[in-house]
Amino acid sequence: MVRAGRAVFLKWKWRQEVRIMLVITRREGEEVVIGNPANPIGVIRIASIKGDRVRIALDFPREIPVHRREVATEIAKTGPSIAGKIRPASNE
Repeated sequence: MVRAGRAVFLKWKWRQEVRIMLVITRREGEEVVIGNPANPIGVIRIASIKGDRVRIALDFPREIPVHRREVATEIAKTGPSIAGKIRPASNE
């Protein structure tokens, strides 16, 4: 099942860009192919679902950086030297 999400408006000085977030429903074990299906950039697989936790497996070439949002935000703010130093908050 594929549903279109809400539009995100990004304002630039010289233009306005509209991006739509694609929302896809997948079950455990199902995959999403990124890029050309004949030669995909990468594949995202739903590895497991337990309660409110979803584990995803990302299969991308090593040269494509993949980061959690909080890590990407820190890298954008402080530079790539922060990568590998951020640890998840312990809620247990």
